[in-house]
This record gives sequence, structure tokens and C-alpha cells, in this order.
Amino acid sequence: MQFTIEVGRYSPEGTYAENAVPGKPFPAPWDRSPARRYQTYTVDLPEHAVVLDALIAIREYQDQSLAVRCACRSAICGSCAMWINGHSHLACKSKLSAFTKEGKTRVESPPSMPIIRDLVCDMKPFWDKHLAVKPWLQNKQPVPPPNEEYRVSNASMEELIQEVSCISCSACLMDCESFAVNPDFLGPQALAQAYRYAGDPRDAETKERLAEYSKPGGIWDCTHCYECVTQCPKGVAPLDQILKLRKMAVDAGFTHNAGTRHADAFAESVRESGRLNELTLMPKSVGFFNIVDQIKTLPSAFNLIRAGKLPPLIHKKIPGVNRIKTIFERVGGRFK
Repeated sequence: MQFTIEVGRYSPEGTYAENAVPGKPFPAPWDRSPARRYQTYTVDLPEHAVVLDALIAIREYQDQSLAVRCACRSAICGSCAMWINGHSHLACKSKLSAFTKEGKTRVESPPSMPIIRDLVCDMKPFWDKHLAVKPWLQNKQPVPPPNEEYRVSNASMEELIQEVSCISCSACLMDCESFAVNPDFLGPQALAQAYRYAGDPRDAETKERLAEYSKPGGIWDCTHCYECVTQCPKGVAPLDQILKLRKMAVDAGFTHNAGTRHADAFAESVRESGRLNELTLMPKSVGFFNIVDQIKTLPSAFNLIRAGKLPPLIHKKIPGVNRIKTIFERVGGRFK
């Protein structure tokens, strides 16, 4: 069965084959990445073949200059994560028949990561973020004597099974919109690993971890785009772990930040009126007396005015708002 593969090529020396067609610049927020040149190849493979099979066939039999990174071919090592048809996937797990759109499959290095050559990106930003969350346990006292181990409940360890499944492929970070906009954001993989250690009953520095994760670039910088949940090949669902960390941080008293204020303001508005008061949400999130950050929001306000999207100056309650308040009372918690 014949498949057509369109490969995004990039050479730091600027040398390309004659049939390499210049591609369009990537749209925001990936517009900082250099544009690729695209070469089209035709491969003859079985119907069950995956994208990695096609790339290896191209490299071995058609174009030895193609740079592609792979190892296990079993969806375990994570080396072959790349953009396939505009989203991150493991090439060894992606069937060509499922990813053939309009007669072809486009494969390229993710524009959110620094590119080295062709389909190989620089993973340094990923590993820097991974190490930033201190992915190791700090022994809780008393330390077990020699030849013995910590004893913890099955339930507490089962809570961490999902995070342990991570293979560090970076597919979540490659598609993370928050990371594309803000390179300082720790990212979904690092924060999922952060929960794996902060949630471990054997760790002695949970509170210190939560303090660090609550700082700018941490748990509150996630914008809930759900790309990490959609693209994770192992079902780790990093967003779920970020939400758990947020709850842990709030419960531990780390509430003096824009993220917690935003959640408080959101809940307060819905509880009192049944709908979101967008006019007061931003001032309450940054802090009414935080003059510097309030001024920084003015350009956004002017853009809303120009676009005719300024929220109503008079915020009205919905009919039957008392039913909403009853829900809040029954749920309880911080936002009661």
C-alpha cells in the first residue's frame, strides 16, 4: 500500500534539496520557530504500518540525510515524539492509515521546541523543567533502618500510579499553549511529576514543594487548553495532576497569588449572581491595590472596547440565583 509523507526539513546551514518547498511561517504562538521546507516522499508499506516505519524507510532507502530520533519502537522510550498533522504524537504508535489526510501525512518537528535538524528537536527546555520540580523524594523521618522500607498504604500509592506511567516523551509540552506563550511555565509533564512527589506520603518537603509550585510559572499558569490530556500517549492526564496540586497548595495556605484570587473571584461572582462578572474578574485576580499589574491590563481593556466586547457595566443576577447558592452551600469547601 502506498503512502505519501510530507516531511518538514530544517537545516541550520540552510542547505536543502531542490525539491524542498518553502513552508509558511507557523501561526502564533509558534511564530518564533523557523519555517520548515517540505519534501514529499512516497513509501510502499503494509496497511498496518506506523509513521515511524515510513520515516525509517525514507531514511534507509530514499534519503539518508533525513534526521529522525527513535529508539524502542514500542511506545516506551518516548524518543519519537513529533508533530504529525499539526499535533504531537509518538510516531511509533501512529498508524499511517489513520493519519493520512487528503492523501498525505505531514510530519515535522514541533515548533514549540528549539529545532536542531529536520525531525530532531532540542529537549533541553523539557529536561530543565523536569529537574526544576526536584523529581526525587526527600526522606521523611524517621528513616527506616537498614534492610527495611517505608510502610505506606496501598491506597496512597495507587493514587500515584497514573503519574508513574509518564515516559517523558514531551508530547504534552510540545502542544502546551501556555508553554508556547510563556517559556517560563513549568509545563504539564513537570507538574504531573511534581504531584507524584508532593503526593507521596514518604516525602518530607511537601509544603516546600507546594510553595515553589505556587510561584509564577507554576500550577496557576495552566490555561486548561486540555492539549496535554488529549496528546499524552500514556493517559497521565497532566491537567488532572495540576488541579490536585492547586487544591493541595490552597489547603496548605499558599493563597497569596493571582491564581487563587482568580478562582475566588470566579466562584464569588457565580455564587452571588449566577454568572461570571468579567468586569471585576481581572482586577480581583491581580489585586485591587496592585497598581502596577492593574496598569498592565489596560491594553487588554482597550482592545475589548475597540472590539465592542466590553462587559456590561451593570452586572445583573440571573433569575433563581438562590438555587446556585444552594449548590455552593451543599458542596462546601473554600468557596462556600
